[in-house]
Amino acid sequence: MSDMTVAAGRRSRWGLFIAPVVLLILAVAWSCFWFYAASQAEVAADAWRAQEAKAGRIYDCAKRSIAGFPFRFEVQCSGASVALVSQNASKTPFTARLDNILVVAQVYDPKLVIAEFSAPATLTDGVTQSTFVVNWSKGRSSVVGLPAVPDRGSIVFDDPTINRLDGSVQVPLARAKQVELHGRLADGSPADHSVIETVLHVAQGSIQGVHPLLAEPFEVDTRAKITGLSDLTPKPWPQRFREIQAAGGHIEIVQSRIQQGEMIAVAAGTLGLSANGRLDGELQMTVTGLERVIPALGIEKMLEEGVPQATLDRVAPGVKSQDLNNLFGALDRAVPGLGKVIKQNANAGLAAGINSIGTESTLEGRKARSFPLKFLDGTVLLGPVKVGQIPPLY
Repeated sequence: MSDMTVAAGRRSRWGLFIAPVVLLILAVAWSCFWFYAASQAEVAADAWRAQEAKAGRIYDCAKRSIAGFPFRFEVQCSGASVALVSQNASKTPFTARLDNILVVAQVYDPKLVIAEFSAPATLTDGVTQSTFVVNWSKGRSSVVGLPAVPDRGSIVFDDPTINRLDGSVQVPLARAKQVELHGRLADGSPADHSVIETVLHVAQGSIQGVHPLLAEPFEVDTRAKITGLSDLTPKPWPQRFREIQAAGGHIEIVQSRIQQGEMIAVAAGTLGLSANGRLDGELQMTVTGLERVIPALGIEKMLEEGVPQATLDRVAPGVKSQDLNNLFGALDRAVPGLGKVIKQNANAGLAAGINSIGTESTLEGRKARSFPLKFLDGTVLLGPVKVGQIPPLY
């Protein structure tokens, strides 16, 4: 065998070892990178928790672990808890506890974080000591832009339910087929003159124990924009609302649609905050199916049983409950049955009143009425009639 043949054989055998050695070096380098990045993720998480704590939102895990090697990071948080601490008192007014949260980020796209939540969650109001149990079949969220201020985020729950804990019994309060909330930075920057766009979708939602009308399934689709934000750094909500009011900010309801059976309502308008922290503004509403909604309000039954003074103060300030009940009694004595007839036609009278306030319109090919819904320093007015009072936001 010639010397050239021997040399060629040696070179070919060396070639067999080069590829495995290179792969081994790359694997070691990648492992070092992954473990370093995992440690930095923990550092970033701790920094984020500390920042949130300054705003009164305290996050904690009974047990935290990181896995997902080699191509992603999986952070498991078992025994998760969130405490919303009052800025003016030492007690904790609200606490939420979850079984487990799984947070996942890909190595090649660490700014996109996806989380899954394991049910149930227990919510405790530290002021009233009321406890609520929240369940869902699937809960997840996604956030883009971490570890800085996120550019956009979403949270979705399938089959959510909320029950109030009365001793050992769970009393149903609300449920839905699906709830989605999406938000994004629509204009400005996270550090200056931010404009946030939000979208809310509720499928087959219902609320028990408030009014029979709300117990029937309804659909909600709302898109809104929030202006007047000086920045997006974590802050207590009262401080945030004060800044929005001082900057002349507002919530623009770009589009809102609610459907319940044959009733459809759409609204658009702008809401701001008064100096007292109460809602100010006006929404232009168009509604179909008012003839079904008004009887469901139970006005006839309310009149038959006697009108509570608190209700009259809300819908007709200055009118006394006893005076109204005496009036119906006097009508019955003067003309037997007249008071009853008036009571039974109360719904029709209210419908006529709303028809006089609004204007005839068309919504999705059906007859409808359009009318303004006004908010004056927290007072809710349907035309000249007071229909509610919203407490201050700060």
